[in-house]
Amino acid sequence: MLRLTELKLPLDHTQDVLRDAVLARLAIAPEDLLTLTVARRAYDARRRSAISLVYAVDVTLRDEAAALAADPTLRPTPDTEYRPPVHVQSPMNRPVVVGTGPCGLMAALTLAEMGFRPLILERGQPVRQRTKDTWGLWRRAVLNPESNVQFGEGGAGTFSDGKLYSGIKDPRHLTRKLLTAFVEAGAPEDILTNSKPHIGTFRLVTVVEGIRAKIEALGGEYRFSARVEDIRLDAARHIRGLTLASGEEIDADHVILAVGHSARDTFAMLHRNGVHIVAKPFSIGARIEHPQSLIDRARFGAFAGHPMLGSADYKLVHHAGNGRSVYSFCMCPGGRVVAATSEPGCVATNGMSQYSRAEFNANAGIVVGITPADYPGDPLAGIAFQQVWEQRAFLAGGSTYAAPAQRVGDLLGGRASVALGQVEPSYKPGVVPADLAACLPEFAVEAIREALGKFDREIPGFAMHDAVLTGVETRTSSPIRIGRGTDGMSLNTPGLFPAGEGAGYAGGIMSAGVDGIRVAEAVACRLTESPLVERMTRGQGVVAYG
Repeated sequence: MLRLTELKLPLDHTQDVLRDAVLARLAIAPEDLLTLTVARRAYDARRRSAISLVYAVDVTLRDEAAALAADPTLRPTPDTEYRPPVHVQSPMNRPVVVGTGPCGLMAALTLAEMGFRPLILERGQPVRQRTKDTWGLWRRAVLNPESNVQFGEGGAGTFSDGKLYSGIKDPRHLTRKLLTAFVEAGAPEDILTNSKPHIGTFRLVTVVEGIRAKIEALGGEYRFSARVEDIRLDAARHIRGLTLASGEEIDADHVILAVGHSARDTFAMLHRNGVHIVAKPFSIGARIEHPQSLIDRARFGAFAGHPMLGSADYKLVHHAGNGRSVYSFCMCPGGRVVAATSEPGCVATNGMSQYSRAEFNANAGIVVGITPADYPGDPLAGIAFQQVWEQRAFLAGGSTYAAPAQRVGDLLGGRASVALGQVEPSYKPGVVPADLAACLPEFAVEAIREALGKFDREIPGFAMHDAVLTGVETRTSSPIRIGRGTDGMSLNTPGLFPAGEGAGYAGGIMSAGVDGIRVAEAVACRLTESPLVERMTRGQGVVAYG
């Protein structure tokens, strides 16, 4: 089978046109094309007057050798089948996975498929109960600190746009394993071919349940409401067990820690036990909302609203004069801004969309990069920094979990908003007009003001007076990194395998899931004394992908 790339066709082409284009490109007769499968579909909107679809297709030909010799752009179709490094029948040691976000889910699934029957501990609730608890905050301003946007089955990615793409390097095609696992668990099949696949919150709920069912069918065991309170170490600092908040002791000498970026109490416990932790950069800012129609027109011109294009997204970056980088984060077309706090007395925001991306507003974080130099102190100082601004946002919103909101025109004019305009904010349980300068560092506000002007030149109307900024966005990525070596283990705590976004090695559903697969492989190889398939990295330079 061969792969043919960069095949451009009009937006409204028929299936026959695709086949004819392949025949013309290869200069072969119809009977010489045996099979044709779409491997990838994207769109090219660089020229708004002539937007086209761009395909990569896999073909089986009667004479593939001749085609390869005639067309240097052809390549053999890559082998994307996942092959586990080991398989066991009766594992002597049962590995433990802490956390059921994308990283923990894929780690547990990979271990289960290799025969290890993992024990999975989740501090929050099963995904459907967790959804009810999350709606309790959004609809009634009632926060459950153990079951919310951050904590519970599925992790923070469940209440997001469900984006399934990132900028990670993937030479082993582990993203394909993840996407295939999602499709087998109920995700739409088009995520296997779309260049920017997404699922959306409601469908993610079904996918998370489907993955759990497969893990359990393979011998894995789930324990909900099982928050890890402490770890037990031997004289050599090798992990030997976990203590749950209930007081229960669990013996464990191979633990994958996939707790997500908001497990602040867990980070403090690890630091108290001397686990190697360092502070790392993250970003802070606010959510911006525009009419989705404005973004569609700016990106697609006369093709705005075309069903093959859907709702337009954007990705923006600006290097401000004060030395700060400002960028759009976790852009959610046709979505809404959501309450994402996990602690009483704090307000934090995030964005989410459904699969249809059909709501009126587009939203994205407009965030500013910060480094440990901005929050000097011990490795947990970044957490305290986040809490300061989340608490200020809580106060500015009236101490009811409403969020402070400001019109872009007012932010640019240096004045508090006293009312909102034509863009209706989507954040629930509600917003209070305010001055975000009281809820963000001065350098961040200065950089955002400058960036908005630059972004307006790229997307006309981006700095429209009535666009709404809702604060604050602080949970862009983990403020810490748990050091690990090339064997995947903690630098100073053997048997502990830090993984995913919370440990500082991923940013977003895809990169977190891939890290979970790789760490599961590291655990399996250590348990069976097999050589590692792939050496782990220490994760330097990991960024967040929204």
